[in-house]
Amino acid sequence: MTDHDSDGRGSSTRNSTDGDPPTPEYGETWVYESIVGAIPGLHLSPVSAVTVQFLLFEGAMLVLATVYDLWSAVPAGSAAVGVAAAGSYLMHALGSELRGLSIPSAYRRLLFGSSIEVVLGVLSFVALLTALLTRTARSGEPSLLVALLGPDLPAPAVYLALLVLWDLCYRIGTGWWASLVGLLRTVRHRSEFDPPTRSRLLRTDLLTIGFALVQLGLVPFVWGRTLLVAAIVGHVVAVTVVSGASILLLRRA
Repeated sequence: MTDHDSDGRGSSTRNSTDGDPPTPEYGETWVYESIVGAIPGLHLSPVSAVTVQFLLFEGAMLVLATVYDLWSAVPAGSAAVGVAAAGSYLMHALGSELRGLSIPSAYRRLLFGSSIEVVLGVLSFVALLTALLTRTARSGEPSLLVALLGPDLPAPAVYLALLVLWDLCYRIGTGWWASLVGLLRTVRHRSEFDPPTRSRLLRTDLLTIGFALVQLGLVPFVWGRTLLVAAIVGHVVAVTVVSGASILLLRRA
């Protein structure tokens, strides 16, 4: 059931039964939330979903490290899994916060319903693979995967590594999209928000910046690979500037 204010604002949810919290309509959720919510019989709280995600990836990584003696790759792998889990928390937190606010429906549809975060995630993932391949071809250094997993590159370990990297890139794309749309929302509508709404929107911008800063934890594991370091740091700086601009405008409204 969908409720809207007279100006087209409000949240869109399905009524729940048995005292369960209302479930957001698809189109009002991230693709990640839609996938998790579509699994039959699976009803996880945000904290449980993030915990399960972390434990599954971390557990699989430890099993493969044991089987193929890849313990040197565990610190980097754990960092990537941890950052991806932090991104999942961001998506749940932003979704819950924004769906509970009276904000323009067009903004929510653009943020959740466009699935642009998937496109940005794909572009990030392809760029990452390109950087790894071109770095090897031009310098003769081993790719990051070879440096971590060894020259034999066990297929199960490569599969898991690429899966974790995609998961990470998708969430980085989500953070970037949330940052861009957040600034657009603030520029267009900041004068329309009451103080409590502005305060909560400030929190969403701070969450977005916080997730970007967490990604700096990946830098030590790619240090010496100039292109990757520049991409991570540049992304963090860009998100901080964009969401920071939104924060400044909200505070001046």
